[in-house]
Amino acid sequence: MERLDKILANLGYGSRKEVKALIKNKEVEIDGVIAKDSSMLIDPEKSEIKVWGDVVNYRKYIYLMMNKPDGVVSATFDKYDETVIDLIEDEYKVFNPFPVGRLDKDTVGLLLITNDGELNHKLISPKWHVDKVYYAEIDKAVDENDVRAFEKGIILDDGYKCMPAKLEILNSGRDGSEVKVTIQEGKFHQVKRMFNSLNKNVVYLKRISFGPIKLDENLEEGQSRELSKEEVEMLKNITSQVKNEGLSFI
Repeated sequence: MERLDKILANLGYGSRKEVKALIKNKEVEIDGVIAKDSSMLIDPEKSEIKVWGDVVNYRKYIYLMMNKPDGVVSATFDKYDETVIDLIEDEYKVFNPFPVGRLDKDTVGLLLITNDGELNHKLISPKWHVDKVYYAEIDKAVDENDVRAFEKGIILDDGYKCMPAKLEILNSGRDGSEVKVTIQEGKFHQVKRMFNSLNKNVVYLKRISFGPIKLDENLEEGQSRELSKEEVEMLKNITSQVKNEGLSFI
């Protein structure tokens, strides 16, 4: 049960003060009855709420997919740079969403955004073994020795040993390589630092999937869309599934 004014404010119908004015002006109905008290407690999942005669589509959580562009930071607020939250539609900002994990400022591609804290924790925690897949361009040739090093677990510059990861060579030559990398954790600049440990540099990095969710190629960089019901269910199911099955690529 939640207060009516809080529910409507969270859904973007204005501040608490503005919502109270709506109710005072008899613009809000609960199950066909004009609401008179902004503090009344209701179950928004069981009661029908109407504002200006239109049924309110109540949602406690939102789930978005963004094709993150270069130069934007994965944060809810930043003093100097544009954030991924700045890019989403105002109708979603009222839910106070946050990015699931982070992509580096110059990394592009799939970023999930939600206000579901429990799901966020499971998706970013290494113990749940959720695959994050990246397409990367490397400045030097990548070979089978590098593949085996990723399988064993790369040791980063600070001494941290990464979990086993999968490195797939798509194209390799003296002038550089194209690879696909699958990891199950998200240390700061992890993919870049893994290649740095092998004396190679990442010159372009794009996340192409997160668990079962693949980047929608119809999204231009900077655009976002809501996940479908099927995609949300896939995300909610993947954590228990991969936890039971263990590492998916070793």
